[in-house]
Amino acid sequence: MTTGEERRSGRERALDYLRTVVLSDPTVEGQFINEQAIATEVGVSRTPVREALLILSSEGLLQLVPQKGGYVPPLSSREIRELMQLRGVIERHAADTLKSGAETAEVMQAVLDEQRALVADAGSTGREFIDLDRKFHQVLVDAAGSSLLSRTYDGLRERQVRVGVAALDAERERRSSVCTEHDAIVKAVRSGKAAAAHKAINAHLEKTLAALLSA
Repeated sequence: MTTGEERRSGRERALDYLRTVVLSDPTVEGQFINEQAIATEVGVSRTPVREALLILSSEGLLQLVPQKGGYVPPLSSREIRELMQLRGVIERHAADTLKSGAETAEVMQAVLDEQRALVADAGSTGREFIDLDRKFHQVLVDAAGSSLLSRTYDGLRERQVRVGVAALDAERERRSSVCTEHDAIVKAVRSGKAAAAHKAINAHLEKTLAALLSA
């Protein structure tokens, strides 16, 4: 029987692996991507890997250098600031247009509870925490009911995860602070007051930016 994974094209599998595993890893910054290693890991030839790299290059996630391949440039402080600014615009708009603040807050609370469990687990990784962090904020954005807004926010995933993991690795205590800030966002969303949500979101993103720039 053919599995869903087998039905996916080699390019799709390579693209998914590059997005979720390679480009989300802080250690890949400043490095060239080994096409053969990716091909071997995914179980495809180098051709679909090159096709995937072309797509990622068109999205600005890496640079293609002749005779060398895909290079992942470090995010500059300006790019990190712009990333946080864009997140703020999207998240504040989502807070303004929520279909149901109470229901959204409950889902966000469940994700926050998972984050707190990771904080208590000494063996948890920064990547696990950041994956939940993305989920927490994506819930808020998705609740606005705009597929375009959700896709735009999801498109920031690789950059968010990469810089987020680096910041947490540099300051493990940041995890507890994030949970406290997320709790404030949940309470503001539950209240249904957009101004309160804006304030909580802004405070969280400002502290996140400071942590990212000092990592």
